Amino acid sequence: MYLLDVFLPAVLYSVGIILLIVLIVLALRLIEILKKVDRVLDNIESKVNSFNGALSIFNKAANGFSGLTDSILVNLTGLAAKLYKKRKKDKEEEDYYE
Repeated sequence: MYLLDVFLPAVLYSVGIILLIVLIVLALRLIEILKKVDRVLDNIESKVNSFNGALSIFNKAANGFSGLTDSILVNLTGLAAKLYKKRKKDKEEEDYYE
């Protein structure tokens, strides 16, 4: 019984202290890793921000090209619709006279 009263709590306290020390060391290493990651992310952000001017030019060019193709397609579909209506109207007139 003496073994359980004295030895077991001593072992548990020692294991607890060792675990606490290991967790503190791991937390300190994690803080260092997070600082390094933060520096890398800041570096990447500054490099990406340097491309913002070029990307805005490409974006404006793409929007202009998209607007041009949209207007061309609207005109072509309007022309096709007019031709279809004209052919349909001519066919109805032919059917009417027959």
